[in-house]
Amino acid sequence: MDTTIEVSGLRKRFGTTVALDGMTFTVAPGQVAGFVGPNGAGKSTTLRVIVGLDAPDEGHALVGGRPYRSWRRPLTVVGSVLDAGALQPSRTGRNHLLWLAHSQGLGAGRVDAVIGQAGLQSAARRRVGGYSLGMRQRLGIASAMLGDPPAVMFDEPFNGMDPEGIIWMRGFLRSLAAQGRAVLMSSHLMSELQDTADHLVIVGRGRVIADASTADLLAAASGDRVTLRTAAPAQAAAVLQGAGAAVAVTGPDALSLSGLTAEKVVMVLSENAVAFSEVAAHRASLEEAYLELTRDAAEYRAQPVTPAGPGRDPEAAR
Repeated sequence: MDTTIEVSGLRKRFGTTVALDGMTFTVAPGQVAGFVGPNGAGKSTTLRVIVGLDAPDEGHALVGGRPYRSWRRPLTVVGSVLDAGALQPSRTGRNHLLWLAHSQGLGAGRVDAVIGQAGLQSAARRRVGGYSLGMRQRLGIASAMLGDPPAVMFDEPFNGMDPEGIIWMRGFLRSLAAQGRAVLMSSHLMSELQDTADHLVIVGRGRVIADASTADLLAAASGDRVTLRTAAPAQAAAVLQGAGAAVAVTGPDALSLSGLTAEKVVMVLSENAVAFSEVAAHRASLEEAYLELTRDAAEYRAQPVTPAGPGRDPEAAR
């Protein structure tokens, strides 16, 4: 069964607020897709539409070619964790899972399997009201995996995780994709997305800004910038400009340039007998790529704070 997650032309208003404005993307089986954007970009609304919690004004969201609500046993098609805190606090973790399992015609054996998969053995018989956020995340993962679904969606799965839990979550998400499942995860943690997602859907103001592989986005953000360290910056700048590079001095022994690859820079300097100690191609982080793509899409933008200096009214600096 093809369990591609397909979002096409979603539009959604809440009163005068436009939450989704033509949201369109797909998540293929075998792929971990990071779903990222500023607050108010439409991520949560999109996830809710996919699992039928919100109805779009236009467009559709399908899993396996069908709307979520049309599947008779939806947990066997797509598992999701949209709010790790949405639990009945007086139930034990195991009873929470049993309740969900019975709703889908699944037995206790499947409950015990996902308890082990999520690392909840020591906490399964404790009331979830006493769980930490990290343990609630693990219980959410167990809930999502109850039906052994070929498609999964997680909203901020790294929230509340300790370092061991973060490492486990990275490996878990990648293992799901390696098994051929379609994995869609939203997160504000760029470093975790860079280490985990092989594809990124970046959104802002209810629409898709970028939809590409993580490697391609990082390569585009890195550009052709090169950092050079040399004891002869003036001589190096002259020969590199002669070879077609745009050069800027960034320190007493440092230059930043574009227009030539790092390999070409080394060749030009060597041919002209210009000594250098370092030539490094710029490698952009996902944070850089994200901020560049979403700089005009943020709903909220903090303003710089001007400190109140000596003799100034603190209230006037606000």
